Amino acid sequence: MNTPTVLTARATPRSEAPAQPRCAPPWRAPAIVLAAGALACLLLPDQLGLLTRIFIAALLVLSLDLVVGIAGLATLGHAALFGVGAYAAGIFALKVMPDPLLGLAVGVAAGAALALASGAFLLRYQGFTFLMLTVAVAQIVLSLAQKARDWTGADDGLSGFAVAPLLGRFAFDLEGRVAAWYALAVLVLAPYLLSRLVNSPFGLAVRGIHENRARMAALGTPIYGRLLAMYTVAGAVAGAAGALSAQTNAVVGLDSLSFALSAEVLVMLILGGAGRLYGAVIGTVVFTLLHHTAASINPYHWLFVVGFLLMGVVLLPPARVAAFLRRRLGGPR
Repeated sequence: MNTPTVLTARATPRSEAPAQPRCAPPWRAPAIVLAAGALACLLLPDQLGLLTRIFIAALLVLSLDLVVGIAGLATLGHAALFGVGAYAAGIFALKVMPDPLLGLAVGVAAGAALALASGAFLLRYQGFTFLMLTVAVAQIVLSLAQKARDWTGADDGLSGFAVAPLLGRFAFDLEGRVAAWYALAVLVLAPYLLSRLVNSPFGLAVRGIHENRARMAALGTPIYGRLLAMYTVAGAVAGAAGALSAQTNAVVGLDSLSFALSAEVLVMLILGGAGRLYGAVIGTVVFTLLHHTAASINPYHWLFVVGFLLMGVVLLPPARVAAFLRRRLGGPR
């Protein structure tokens, strides 16, 4: 007589439970930026001007990442948001009050206002039409800055303004120490706030629009409103970068509105990787140091080096290279 087989369910040990994906805490990237930036300022006191440029450019590229990497909107007119913030902060310091923090807030407001006003029109279009319209908006802003000579100085630039001591105690010195730490502080604060924004339900909705606009629309997501809000936030961050540039250099030129600047920051973003926020900082450091080094060796042909590096990044994306190295080293795929 056969004995019936009794099947018993075996409890899955806790150790065999599928691992849950872990998200990096929002303070990790700002902490790394703060440590690296502070170390650079302490070890390279003769290069504080270059470091300040890197911090401000990284903030600008970070704002571009919100538009290109997170929202999926290709733009070549991002310099307009930067330039408006720079001119607004400079004019505020010249005609109203030289306080740097209030000037920074004015730059943020100016960048956000331009992004809101232009985005209300631009975001009704997609693809190549949107791309060309961003260029058109930037050229219109540049033309207005050239004609408003009494306010912007036109081709001579906006100058003659001084910035008051930061917090009433730290005066901007010729060595650039206060400027470097001031720019670094803003750069550290921005990734923390933006990472919280990007990982919020609002930010995830914008990522979803980037990946599949039709599906998000079918789910009832207000596509236009979400994109306009993200574009406005990006304008505010770009305006902050422009205000920092005006305050630390004490001059604003028309090149802050140029097409060349828009193209440069896009190259920086591509080098570092779009859609990851920290890629903006990496790309800015690589591009600026490469520019500084190659231009000192050969000031006429340094763009060849950048071109070859950009081709390498496009043909061999960092994610693919990292996966290849993990396979070769026997690590997890």
